[in-house]
Amino acid sequence: MNITVFYGSSRKNGNSELLAREVLKGFCFDALHLYDLNIVPIEDKRHDSEGFTVLHDDYDLIIQQILKSDVLVFATPIYWYSMSGSMKVMIDRLSQAIRDERYLNLKEHLQKVKVIVLAVGGDEPHIKGLPMIQQFVYIFDFLGMSFDHYLLAKGNRPGDVLLDSKAINETQMLNKWLQELKNATRNC
Repeated sequence: MNITVFYGSSRKNGNSELLAREVLKGFCFDALHLYDLNIVPIEDKRHDSEGFTVLHDDYDLIIQQILKSDVLVFATPIYWYSMSGSMKVMIDRLSQAIRDERYLNLKEHLQKVKVIVLAVGGDEPHIKGLPMIQQFVYIFDFLGMSFDHYLLAKGNRPGDVLLDSKAINETQMLNKWLQELKNATRNC
């Protein structure tokens, strides 16, 4: 089972990354730190006769990673009650990617992957993070993707998320779900 984590934080080893590591304990996974990638914001050319222009940035790496994954994990801090800017730019570019002739099977593949969203915030994230989760619901619904699990956790200073005992308990349940998914995949 191939798992990819997209880290949306502007710092390495931040709370959202620590949360993802807890969920994925015992699993091999690929990780992309969006902050380290050059992702050009989308220029909307959906209605132009020539369509989107192929951009020469790191976005193809993201699509290649998605195409080889069975599980996608979106791990983001809650910035101003939404996902991080780097994650939003990545999501926005899906409008271009699903129309890219180089990736004709992308939308079909997205409909097969399992998805987890992990988000950490310092200002009542279990309540104030819900509108962001709703955004992900609409995004995944538009793409025909499953939205299998999400986890909202509290953490402000680096490492604080590990003090959120409710969230840590939930990471263990998500880890068990992934283990069951892995075992079921092996039996097919």
